[in-house]
Amino acid sequence: MPSLSGKVQTVLGPVEPDCLGYTLTHEHLTMNYSSCFCPPSPGQEPLSNGPIEMKNLFWIKQNPYSHKENLLLYQETDAVREELLHFKAAGGGTIVENTTTGICRDVNTLKKLAEETGVHIIAGAGFYVDSTHSAQTQAMTVEQLTEIIVDEVLKGADGTNIKCGVVGEIGCSWPLTPSEHRVLQATAQAQSQLGCPVIIHPGRNSDSPFQIIRILQEAGADASKTVMSHLDRTIFDKKKLLEFAKVGCYLEYDLFGTEFLHYQFHPDIDMPNDNERIARIRMLIDEGYEDRILMAHDVHTKNRLMKYGGHGYSHIFKNIVPKMLIRGISQDKIDKILLANPKRWLTFK
Repeated sequence: MPSLSGKVQTVLGPVEPDCLGYTLTHEHLTMNYSSCFCPPSPGQEPLSNGPIEMKNLFWIKQNPYSHKENLLLYQETDAVREELLHFKAAGGGTIVENTTTGICRDVNTLKKLAEETGVHIIAGAGFYVDSTHSAQTQAMTVEQLTEIIVDEVLKGADGTNIKCGVVGEIGCSWPLTPSEHRVLQATAQAQSQLGCPVIIHPGRNSDSPFQIIRILQEAGADASKTVMSHLDRTIFDKKKLLEFAKVGCYLEYDLFGTEFLHYQFHPDIDMPNDNERIARIRMLIDEGYEDRILMAHDVHTKNRLMKYGGHGYSHIFKNIVPKMLIRGISQDKIDKILLANPKRWLTFK
């Protein structure tokens, strides 16, 4: 792709990679997560309804997917605009917006936010997890899915001329479904054609990232241009994580700010806290993988916005980076993770 080769594609058009600045590689600015609503525990049903208030904020923080309004991030564009300005003031330059088909991607709003804030915003092509696939999507062949993904990058998404700059987050469940398998094959074919960056949402099982990379590579994908998201909730065993690191993809720790007792999507998983995430990143650096690490917050519910007492999009810059320095991670290594690695990943081949 001569027109995109060596460039990064934002919702306002291609830019030079050196323009990006500090980059968060996995966020959401507008989306509807109602498809992933989790019914609350017996006796707590009334807590699912009504507004977000101080008196229910702790319950929502512990049960974010059981409060209906909390899943409607698309209602908070004004608040997100303000928080992007905080992100920019804290040193941020670029946000990769991972909302794909199935969870209400809105590239028009992303373009407006980019224009109004001066933050580079990169939109995601492709499809989320199987439970959000339409009957039409589930009936498509790999070739048809590939054509859609390629068009979202080259022509524009959702009936607009606003183009996506990454493919993903591509949603995968555990076990992987036939429809998700076809989407992965289409993702690989699109990447092979375009030389584009790809980002994956793995299933909640430590074998899922291995399975996904194998399927992608068999279909022609480039692991070195692919991000495996959510490793902080997926691979806990150090030996297994280092085994996965050898495949050569980017290793993303993207749930910074998420700390709760009970992980609703998988009760057997103990969600790590931010200190544990920093320790895991330090271990990967010590093992020689500093060029493969990425970081983000994956803001996708209202309670994580500063408007509702959350950390917003600036938490990594304001709180995590200082703690990383205290823990012996040098500024040079931090700059690799937040500046150089995202730039390398996002640049079209």
